[in-house]
Amino acid sequence: MYKACIFDLDGTLANTLASIANFANTAMERCGYRPIEVEKYKYLVGNGTDRLMHAMLDTAPGAQGYTEDDVCTMRQIYDELYESDPTCLVTNYSGVQDTLKKLKAKGIRMAVLSNKPHNCTTAIIDALFPQGTFDLCYGQRSEVARKPSPEGALLIADGLAVSPEDILYIGDTNTDMKTGAAAGMDTAGVLWGFRSEKELRENNAKYIVERPEQIYEIVAGCMR
Repeated sequence: MYKACIFDLDGTLANTLASIANFANTAMERCGYRPIEVEKYKYLVGNGTDRLMHAMLDTAPGAQGYTEDDVCTMRQIYDELYESDPTCLVTNYSGVQDTLKKLKAKGIRMAVLSNKPHNCTTAIIDALFPQGTFDLCYGQRSEVARKPSPEGALLIADGLAVSPEDILYIGDTNTDMKTGAAAGMDTAGVLWGFRSEKELRENNAKYIVERPEQIYEIVAGCMR
């Protein structure tokens, strides 16, 4: 039986796509580049902010030939914008809140692991979910390797005092599936997020989830 769940944030617990695109495109424009279509950010996010900056400049028209100084400048602008209003344009996914309540009522421990900077991760979680919903909440921190390294997931397992094989790792990207697998956890790939079912299956998701309610069904039914 699963005793705990670890959730990704972006595209899993909350729809942050418009928020990320808003701050990212503002930073692009301030640096003299044209904005990127919002939908394209589904494939740019998920691997941490530094990787996002490079992906943006690789994608934007006319940004070829950029330098690491350009990346640092854009990162500074992006961080300042994001930290000023982390919940801007962030919306809930229907059914997530109810599913979390049911899991908590069943005694399931819950945690968040995101490649978003730690301060922004905690700000969004605190704003969107009732206090005490999650036992642990970790965003990206300099002392912990970012996903898909299993380091953060294993730190959570230790913090919850739950063995990795008793934890269900839930996310919406190949990075999440790789993270859970590397940590020795079963994985559930959600289809309401930023990536495709094909990507999730190709990265060995144990479960494919179309609705948040199915997460509870998996945990309650112990569908091994």
